[in-house]
Amino acid sequence: MKTQCHREGLLAACQLVSAAIPAKDLKPILKNLKAVAGDGRWTLIATDLEVGIRLDVQGLQILEPGEAILPAARLVSILREARDAEVLIQADSDACTVSGTTSPVEFEMASEDPAQFPDFPEFTDERYHEISAGSLREMIRRTSFAAADETARYTMTGVLFELEGDSAKLVATDGRRLALAEGIATSVGGHTTRGFTPIVPKKAMALLERNLADDPEETIKVCIRPNDVLFRTGRAVIYSRLVDGRFPDYRGVIPKKMTTTMTLNPAAFHAAVRQAAIMTDNDGKRVTFSFTPQKLTLRAQGAMAGRSKVELPLSDYDGTPVDINFNPDYLTDMLKILAPDAPLELKLIDAAKPALFRSGEQYSYLVMPLT
Repeated sequence: MKTQCHREGLLAACQLVSAAIPAKDLKPILKNLKAVAGDGRWTLIATDLEVGIRLDVQGLQILEPGEAILPAARLVSILREARDAEVLIQADSDACTVSGTTSPVEFEMASEDPAQFPDFPEFTDERYHEISAGSLREMIRRTSFAAADETARYTMTGVLFELEGDSAKLVATDGRRLALAEGIATSVGGHTTRGFTPIVPKKAMALLERNLADDPEETIKVCIRPNDVLFRTGRAVIYSRLVDGRFPDYRGVIPKKMTTTMTLNPAAFHAAVRQAAIMTDNDGKRVTFSFTPQKLTLRAQGAMAGRSKVELPLSDYDGTPVDINFNPDYLTDMLKILAPDAPLELKLIDAAKPALFRSGEQYSYLVMPLT
């Protein structure tokens, strides 16, 4: 294989694909990227056997077609430090050479047999859902942060996908908060997730988000099968196995009736939460939110840090006073992904029941209070 590549474009592609490389030592060859040059295009491939990506790379000239294994970390370092606008890559099963096209720089690295690199399915299904790239990216941003890092009674280490007809829902929870984002989708060939609960792991969601643009013209194809999922973007195919296990019944968790509703300014509320949280302890973050007519008072007191008190006017709260405690991190995680001028409602029942934040009709965020 021999190709001449635009250095910055190839660097960005390698960094993007490298997100699929395993953090742990599984197989030595998985620390590399596989490059396939042929049919007028160049494709980079990476996988950790659970998640994988094929990315088409632009801005290069194929001088000799073929396949090769490229050492990922060293190649990224070379491309980052090189000063040539174009680089020449020559590789076979024994060695990989990267050289400058205008400067006398050359790097030679050991390579491996590309036939030993594991493969994963192509996107060939005729049943799938189509979702706008911008919409899907926003739905991922609004939910994936709420997924659990560790396995508990239920499987919560990923994002639940529900695709039915012209509706798409993404749900994530760690048992202490729950995020639900809804959007518009188009079913092709009768594709649906009705009857099972496909959970896409957090790593795959992060990789997918990095490949999505806010382009309203680009549509993403999503094919969910019994054990895995495939996403096709404008230039990539992303594969992931689904997380095994049951997702909790999120519909039964969201309260049907809330006694009090108020409107919040996201920017002002976010600032007040951050200010109050300054005086919390790392091992026991807690802020008390005191809702009274026309005013919200936030208080925090740390054993060593001191105390804080922040007041915020409430123009439409006329309910009975309520004191409710929250981990401020759970609120800032949600607030920082909302636009400062986004609509935001807070619905409460009492100090012991979960609070429900709503931004428009398509985003809900449920937070359990601290007791």
